[in-house]
Parts: sequence; structure tokens; C-alpha cells
Amino acid sequence: MAHGQAPVNRPQREAAVRRIMEQSPPRVPPELYADAVRRGGRMLRRRTAARRLMWLVLCAAAVAFTVWALTVQPRVEPPSETTPPVTGWEGW
Repeated sequence: MAHGQAPVNRPQREAAVRRIMEQSPPRVPPELYADAVRRGGRMLRRRTAARRLMWLVLCAAAVAFTVWALTVQPRVEPPSETTPPVTGWEGW
């Protein structure tokens, strides 16, 4: 209900809605349709390009991770960087 208007009961509201629905739709300028089609096509092309780029980046990341995992072998314990103490050679 808009500010400053008296409350309208249900039958009056229904009658007002019927009047609005029975009216002919407003005339749309013909160039508006062409603009909407052009913009819609542009949006679809951009969305398709973005989706393809996302899949390309995802595949590149998967390949890079696979190559890294095969070359680095992160589950293998690295060799010790210190030599163990040598014992038992004093008797030589």
C-alpha cells in the first residue's frame, strides 16, 4: 500500500489487476529488440570464453601438479644432509 492512499479491499484490487492485464502491452521500439539481441549474443560469447579459459587453466594446473608430483616425489624421504658419527675406528 502506497503512503497516503486509503486501504483498498480485495475485490477492488482484483478488479484493478484485471484492468491492467486486459490492456494491450506497451509498444516496444523496434531498435530495442536488435540491441537486446546484440547484447545477449555478446554476453553469451563472453560467458563461453570465460568458461573455456577456466577449463584451460584447470587442465594446465592439473598437468603442472602431475608433472611436479612425478618429478619431486614428495612422499620419499630426502637423504640425510649430515653424515652419521663414525665409531669403532680408534683401534686401527
